[in-house]
Amino acid sequence: MTIDPSSPILWRLDARGVATVTFNRPEVNNAYNGEFLAGVLGAMDALGKEASLRVVILRGAGKHFQAGADLKWIRALAGRTAEDNLAASRDTANAVRRLNELPVPTVALVQGACFGGGTGIVAACDVVIAAENAVFSIAETRWGLMGGIILPQLVDAIGVRQVRRYAQTGERFDARQARDIGLAHEVVPLAELDAAGARTVEQLLQNAPVANAQTKAVALECAWGRMSDETFARLVAQHAAKRQSAEASEGLASFAEKRPANWYRPPA
Repeated sequence: MTIDPSSPILWRLDARGVATVTFNRPEVNNAYNGEFLAGVLGAMDALGKEASLRVVILRGAGKHFQAGADLKWIRALAGRTAEDNLAASRDTANAVRRLNELPVPTVALVQGACFGGGTGIVAACDVVIAAENAVFSIAETRWGLMGGIILPQLVDAIGVRQVRRYAQTGERFDARQARDIGLAHEVVPLAELDAAGARTVEQLLQNAPVANAQTKAVALECAWGRMSDETFARLVAQHAAKRQSAEASEGLASFAEKRPANWYRPPA
């Protein structure tokens, strides 16, 4: 259990073996940075040692689930060494990969913003329940970045055809669209999000834990997200290098300066 309530990641385990992991940076819409990633990896390390673990619930503190990368952190990181950037990309990819391959069912309860890396997180979960106010986007290319390390999980969740649209347009789509394309399983009023999650957890707990783990493992054998170490390393290197590219420099500057990037030409 997390002791420090100011930690960017909080987690607790109840008597049933149900863990709740909470993204706890509400002041920046739960955007991730290095400390956030370390917290996610640390929570998974700790939970992996809990023999009683049966289900993991993911949720975001405050109004939003997870708004992707903290672009101020990304911009600062881009000015550091290539090794620093590679390490950050590896931590990001490992957080999603380990979540994807956890041998217990995972349930994401999504409210408000779920952008960029947040969509990779939910794509890596077994069950996704979205509140009616949830809004999604795969928007890395808007800032000259690319989300290669989450695309395998997104392809598993919504298919190549939908990834080719949403990961290139960067457009926002609502909870019902997310359900229609397969990113969310269920859409409920915001006030009913916890109750819907509790119903799903209760269904999961009625099933045999080893059988569930084996079922998930077999499903992952056919999945894009169950990638080889070689593919994983290539995607991490590509993700890190793109962050330090001229395109990313311009994209992140446009974000900071609240202006269109230089590749955009508005209609005459």
